[in-house]
Amino acid sequence: MQNLIERAWDDRSLLQKQEVKEAIETLIAQLDQGQVRVAEKKDHDWQVNEWVKKGVLLYFPLKEMLTIETGPFEFHDKIALKHNFARQQVRVVPHAIARYGSYLAPGVVLMPSYVNIGAYVDSETMVDTWATVGSCAQIGKKVHLSGGVGVGGVLEPVQAAPVIIEDHCFIGSRCIVVEGVRVKEGAVLGANVVLTASTRVIDVTGTQPVETRGEIPENSVVIPGSCLKTFPAGNFQVPCALIIGKRKASTDRKTSLNDALRDYQISV
Repeated sequence: MQNLIERAWDDRSLLQKQEVKEAIETLIAQLDQGQVRVAEKKDHDWQVNEWVKKGVLLYFPLKEMLTIETGPFEFHDKIALKHNFARQQVRVVPHAIARYGSYLAPGVVLMPSYVNIGAYVDSETMVDTWATVGSCAQIGKKVHLSGGVGVGGVLEPVQAAPVIIEDHCFIGSRCIVVEGVRVKEGAVLGANVVLTASTRVIDVTGTQPVETRGEIPENSVVIPGSCLKTFPAGNFQVPCALIIGKRKASTDRKTSLNDALRDYQISV
């Protein structure tokens, strides 16, 4: 299957061949069932499966625009919606939408929200009201994506890493996480934190600031901040993210989360 997709990626005329079409359809079905993933953790690091992203991109030209009707609602799109949520043990509150080719593990709760093709949402995660999980984003177990959170999608370039939010993270209201940023296990983002690949992440817990980009360390408690940047027109404040502490080690994650929010006076 991988070989056929790689060949079709280099030669689009092969999309006319039945065996290639079947390979792509099989891949999307396996994505939908969680049997393959766009990215997966191996030896404490994340590996992007580029051929899977290629297969998702090749799926679109194979499909025709269709009218999808469900009750009084009508959609016009190439990709079908997911079905059989009861069998998958997923709670879906109207008007949540998940596209075919995304995976929702047992115990996932979708409030009115959106999950795009290629995304992977692991068990017991809450996708709260008007949160969005972009194409190929990887969301871990027991994560809470609060209201209005925007998790960015990425299909191209195929070698680009998707947004990854690891197990037990809490993402506060109206946070934005895009451009392949990785939020490591147990991290807490306060409301309105914006993380892009170029956002300065500054640890201010020590006597000197420590700056990184593209990654939030495990169990970090993060709030939005601003820092001074010089432009030709003058000096202006630009957004940054401030690590102000660590989530306490606890076997009770909910208690640990509440303590973190209380100790650091974080709004969510």
